[in-house]
Amino acid sequence: MLSDILLLTKIKNSDIAAFKEVFDKYYAPLCMYASCILKNRNDAEEIVQELFYVIWKNRSSLPVLHSLGGYLYNAVRNQSIQYAEHNNVVNRYNASEKNNQSDDDSSPNPQQQMEISELEGLVKETLAKLPDRCRQIFIMQRTEGKKYKEIAETLQISVKTVEADITKTLKTLKAEIETYFNS
Repeated sequence: MLSDILLLTKIKNSDIAAFKEVFDKYYAPLCMYASCILKNRNDAEEIVQELFYVIWKNRSSLPVLHSLGGYLYNAVRNQSIQYAEHNNVVNRYNASEKNNQSDDDSSPNPQQQMEISELEGLVKETLAKLPDRCRQIFIMQRTEGKKYKEIAETLQISVKTVEADITKTLKTLKAEIETYFNS
């Protein structure tokens, strides 16, 4: 316990050796722990790397904890569960879209074409109102088909920021579309 407090204090003071010691001690076990939850080694490593990145980035505001290991395992568990839930939603949505496309092989009638055009216009207007980064991330993900990690690397931001901006954009679009259908 005393060593955890000492290590955290050193990390808060930008001691790279202390950070490396914590990283070396916890990285592999945390990856194994996350792998048990996610059933995917690459995703687990990404979550653990992101955690250590956030710790280093926010080192000056780190709380001095009595159990560093408990904090790290708890953070990895929470992030892994959140990541798994997000992937589950994405997979269900993709399966639903695939089913809808296969059921809808006929071409749209003129009324449907007009509604599609109106909705496309609404989406374009809504995207134009968004902050530049949100719009750029959304276009990269939806139009260019890039993965969150690719977008994060291209824009030099975290994967979590990409996820947050996509979520914010989808909520905005949903609200606009609901307003359209309710009017």
